[in-house]
Amino acid sequence: MSTLSVMSPRRPRRSYDQYCALARGLDLVGDRWTLLVVRELLAGPRRYTDLHADLPGVSTDMLATRLKDMERDGLAVRRRLPPPGVAHVYELTERGRELLPVLGALSTWGAAELAEPRPTDAVRAHWAALPLRTVLRRTAAEAGVDGTVDVRLDEGTFHLRLDGIPPYGEGPSPAPDAVLELDATTAARLTDGTLTLPEARTGSALHVHGTSALAGVLRGE
Repeated sequence: MSTLSVMSPRRPRRSYDQYCALARGLDLVGDRWTLLVVRELLAGPRRYTDLHADLPGVSTDMLATRLKDMERDGLAVRRRLPPPGVAHVYELTERGRELLPVLGALSTWGAAELAEPRPTDAVRAHWAALPLRTVLRRTAAEAGVDGTVDVRLDEGTFHLRLDGIPPYGEGPSPAPDAVLELDATTAARLTDGTLTLPEARTGSALHVHGTSALAGVLRGE
């Protein structure tokens, strides 16, 4: 028997009623919180409680509604973990994972709006994953290398798979090809283009560890 949840009847999807690919896409992901739920699920299956903890500001009712909408629209599924696990997790479908380049581009575009954190801003280390991955992938691709990178910020550690799925995950990788140490401000400046990797290394705002080809490229060797 399938472990996927049986969806209850849902309200009909709201639509812009425009014969336009952009409008059709926004019919699915244009509601508040949806793309941020996708951001969290790009790291892999997540429990409802974990999603709620990493989406500060969303109400439990709103999160439940968005997850059900995503199930209805074929972007996510809910399944029960096999024994001895007893929890249910949500994960993206293949259709949902296709949003990765969309979120990568949008987060890179939005990096220019970060500036200094506001007093009311919540912060999670892995929120820097997608835009930073875009920068590192570009550098790695130019040199013809790829691999896994651990990123250590003051707020925590996450890892990036430059050419893998899931594209990022919380915590360190078991065997990273490179380890980056930097702060959140440096990460933001790298992604908004106001700081380059060579400039960050020269100013000691970025430290790269590792002996792999990828580590060497990130060190500028």
